[in-house]
Amino acid sequence: MSDTPQHFIADIIADDLANQKHASVLTRFPPEPNGYLHIGHAKSICLNFGVAEQFGGRTNLRFDDTNPEKEDQEYIDAIREDVRWLGFEPVSECYASDYFDQLYAWAQDLIARDLAYVDELGAEQMRQYRGTLTEPGKPSPWRDRAAEESLVLFEEMKQGQHAEGSYIVRAKIDMAHPNINMRDPALYRIRRAHHARTGNTWNIYPTYDFAHGQSDALESITHSLCTLEFEDHRPLYEWFLAQLPVPSQPRQIEFSRLQLENTLTSKRKLLSLVTEGHVSGWDDPRMPTIRGLRRRGYTPESLRDFCQRIGVTKKANTIEMSLLETCLRSDLENRARRGFAVQDPLKVTITNWPAGEVLDIDAPWHQRVPELGSRTLRFDGTLYIDRADFEEIPPPKYFRLKPEGSVRLKYGFIVDFESMVKDADGHITELKVTYDPATRSGQDESGRKVKGTIQWAPSDAVASDLRLYDRLFTETNPKGEDLAAELNPDSLSIKHGLVEPALAAVPVGEIVQFERVAYFRKDENSAEKPVFNRAVTLKDGWAKVQKKG
Repeated sequence: MSDTPQHFIADIIADDLANQKHASVLTRFPPEPNGYLHIGHAKSICLNFGVAEQFGGRTNLRFDDTNPEKEDQEYIDAIREDVRWLGFEPVSECYASDYFDQLYAWAQDLIARDLAYVDELGAEQMRQYRGTLTEPGKPSPWRDRAAEESLVLFEEMKQGQHAEGSYIVRAKIDMAHPNINMRDPALYRIRRAHHARTGNTWNIYPTYDFAHGQSDALESITHSLCTLEFEDHRPLYEWFLAQLPVPSQPRQIEFSRLQLENTLTSKRKLLSLVTEGHVSGWDDPRMPTIRGLRRRGYTPESLRDFCQRIGVTKKANTIEMSLLETCLRSDLENRARRGFAVQDPLKVTITNWPAGEVLDIDAPWHQRVPELGSRTLRFDGTLYIDRADFEEIPPPKYFRLKPEGSVRLKYGFIVDFESMVKDADGHITELKVTYDPATRSGQDESGRKVKGTIQWAPSDAVASDLRLYDRLFTETNPKGEDLAAELNPDSLSIKHGLVEPALAAVPVGEIVQFERVAYFRKDENSAEKPVFNRAVTLKDGWAKVQKKG
């Protein structure tokens, strides 16, 4: 076994193996292909694959494709890619539709043994008959329909002889059961919809509750790991396994789902964000989808680390976004290249620089990781600094450039303020400085000391769009009832900045650090000019934003 931290699910599996209940472990990740995976799914993926790997087992990727009206091949392809991008390889790729014939036969078996029947109640009537948490339900008028008649109707449903909503197959359990899920739950519904894999073969489709446990059993899943909302469904899961001649007896175990601050993970609400135009799509870097996180700059390693750190419990709790950001910073700290960029460029002219002279400065990509190599910076009479690195009237203890002040240009020289140029509106458009030739970095024997060192962009810097992403919602626990009211108006701002040429040339998808600024990922939308998405700041600045609010 690996050094994966222990939790209650790992303890259960270890005990099952010790008691020889199973010879090996087989788990599954069973997404519905009706949307894109999000950060909550990442937790489930890491748990299912991780705990199986911990005990030398395997994991299936199984698509719960029982609702063709909402499913699409696009989602299947995306889910498959996201699982592998996270670093996991399923032993088998399965589909609930692989088992449609067997599920149909088992439903026939339940009907034949008077454990299921064909009902004619509509959806609203079923809800009324089901009762409440404090009141028992009442039986359908068709509950005692003869098994032979139900079998004929079920076959007719399969052949497409009846309209949607006219008939439904229900298990016959107990309409007075304290668990509402056990009050004659639905097994099959008529659905006239084209299925991505089975085409128009089927006119009826099994419900999730009926397909889930039996699919687990057919695949010989040992431990079926689900989030807590399925805890009340476990008695039904076990009832089906007990009543049917399934080839194995998987065990369902529930754990708390991931609740992340300033985030929603409801598929319906995420879809609303997309369709209402609040975000640019499912892969918008503000979205909690794996696609969005990936495009923003999160790495598989950082997400796996995050899922390990938050642990596995049955207790519902909300995780701070700052922990997720910490995991990304930790992952990038010693492997992301570092370069110069300015978000709000301010031109600087070195008035005593020799005309026409160009100095090529060899600068390391990472001062503590020499194996990352170096790049060349052009140094001549013109450069750009970030406007925030100059203050005409500086506050106390301001150590960047200011009137009558000096600052070191990283990897370059110490420069001394000379004058400033303003436009007609009084805005500073250019700074003029002088440089001290005896203060070149790495060769400085001048003895001069300055307290400030700033990054800069060379004269051949490349114009780039820098997208500054932040939390999508201002509320710690957004409800999603009024999306527009809860959205953070500052979740995206775009700076038209400058980056050094070597940074502009990094491949799409590479994550780099803009020194003293943040980590950025080069975006796919970089055809006309480089576009960089801010993945995470160098320090947690959200707490300060909240205090100001």
